[in-house]
Amino acid sequence: MQPQNHPLTNYAVITGGYWAFTLTDGAIRMLVVLFFHQLGYSALAIASLFLFYEFFGMVTNLVGGWLGARLGLNNTMHIGMIMQLVALMMLTVPVEYLSVAYVMVAQALSGIAKDLNKMSAKASVKLFVPSIKEAGQSNPLFKWVAALTGSKNTLKGIGFFLGGLLLALYGFQGALYVLAGGLFSVLILTWLLLPSDLGTTKNKAKFSQIFSNSPAINWLSAARFFLFGSRDVWFVVALPVYLTTSLAWSYEQTGAFFALWVIGYGIVQAFTPSLIRGHAPDGKTAQWLAILLTIVPAGIAWALYSQLDASTVIIVGLTLFAIAFAINSAVHSYLVVEWADKEKVAMNVGFYYMANAGGRLTGTVLSGLVFQYYGLIGCLITSSLLVAAAALLSSKLPNHSAL
Repeated sequence: MQPQNHPLTNYAVITGGYWAFTLTDGAIRMLVVLFFHQLGYSALAIASLFLFYEFFGMVTNLVGGWLGARLGLNNTMHIGMIMQLVALMMLTVPVEYLSVAYVMVAQALSGIAKDLNKMSAKASVKLFVPSIKEAGQSNPLFKWVAALTGSKNTLKGIGFFLGGLLLALYGFQGALYVLAGGLFSVLILTWLLLPSDLGTTKNKAKFSQIFSNSPAINWLSAARFFLFGSRDVWFVVALPVYLTTSLAWSYEQTGAFFALWVIGYGIVQAFTPSLIRGHAPDGKTAQWLAILLTIVPAGIAWALYSQLDASTVIIVGLTLFAIAFAINSAVHSYLVVEWADKEKVAMNVGFYYMANAGGRLTGTVLSGLVFQYYGLIGCLITSSLLVAAAALLSSKLPNHSAL
């Protein structure tokens, strides 16, 4: 029989498992991008390898919350880890078998695994944090959600570095074996340390309940869709192609920029509660933050159109975007956990991250399409319009007086 752990112990175990998974997720992304570039694939062809990753992540979030409520969040987290191990091992086959279709299937499994793991970790915080008492804080949830989310993104950036390092040291197959071995060790540890009934509901959740019936969650999910579409419309295809072709950056410079961007983004997320002082965020906070974010991509587009130094504009502009976007994302991540029904937390969080994955998928497709016809400036203008849509939808979110 498993001992009843202190809530902080459970939080630490969940976070450690999430970190380990995130390292492999970032490393796989960089391994696939660099290795398939070495094989002669174009940037757009490489981006297509990740379409199933995003699509099946969207489906997984929708169904994953229901599975978490029925099976337990620790079980859905471990299923995600096992699927990631399968995805890693699939890519260890000889190079001649690594067709686009085959790699897309492996990435589909990885996308399912990632979102099962993320949904499980985020929903678990709702269950642990109310039991964590802190002096001077009546509601520590914002702090703990931000810490989990921010550290995850920082680790994903480090995963980009890790993928490139392992590729250089051990080659593509060797790197995959190292990642699989590390993740398997973490799987065993979390399996032994977490309570077996984590996140299961008293009444078994019905499949028909996977769609949220909470207006606040629905409006927040709709805003999240456009928010993350606004990032990926320039982040996935447009920016790396622009940096390597228009600015003649090396692949090492481009990879380092992306890694540092994600690490910095994660650090800002983790410290967002310290940046937003005085009260816990509400719907009005999300709306004003989205309005402010709208200005940034529009400003970058104007600066590029005015033919200011492109490298400076990209570095400064996207640093500002990272800061503003990270604060927006951290507030969103807190609100969905705060507003989720404790008995349906897995399904509420799963539904919300389904919208997140849908936004990423849409942004990925638009990134290639808009960039092909209108360049990076077109992608940035599209980004600003998508954030404006998120701001408009956020006007429907409740504030403290309405809760």
